[in-house]
Amino acid sequence: MNDEALVLMLFAREEKAIAEIEAKYGTRCRKIAAGILGNEHDAEECVNDAYMKIWESIPPAKPQPLCSYVYKTVRNISINKKRNDNAKKRCCIMEETLDEVENSLIFDSEINETLEWKELLALIEKFLQTEPKENRIAFIRRYWFMESYEEIAKALGTNAKNISVKLIRTRERLKNFLKERWFCYE
Repeated sequence: MNDEALVLMLFAREEKAIAEIEAKYGTRCRKIAAGILGNEHDAEECVNDAYMKIWESIPPAKPQPLCSYVYKTVRNISINKKRNDNAKKRCCIMEETLDEVENSLIFDSEINETLEWKELLALIEKFLQTEPKENRIAFIRRYWFMESYEEIAKALGTNAKNISVKLIRTRERLKNFLKERWFCYE
């Protein structure tokens, strides 16, 4: 079933739409949530919460494309749960990936006060457009979908060390790209 038909079903308040979304996107949703939370049970709970939020938000929202909306909803709910749990143990991939990219996004406090996050996201998107396809895929899979090096390597037909090196170099280029535009400092 295509996304447009799913959105129409949600507008018509057909409960079957959620089952169809689960069938189409459920595996990736659970993977995103588990990568952030490090716990399958919590991941399942967040995915179910996301489905409820999607049900409540469509209508009036009419997302295009639906898959991005679904994944973003799951990701945001999972990140919020992780923050709310105040986990003392730094064991999940979310902490690891945030630590990796953190040094590329260090902001001067004065700039930070006026920075519009939409501008930052637009700059990161602009930067990624300058990168080779494989680097873009690795970056998005690591820092959006919170996948491990091994998972990314398998998907791209390479090894985890190669992905690690690619991401280190990509983060350094991102840091320089942002620095040139006055969003970062050392």
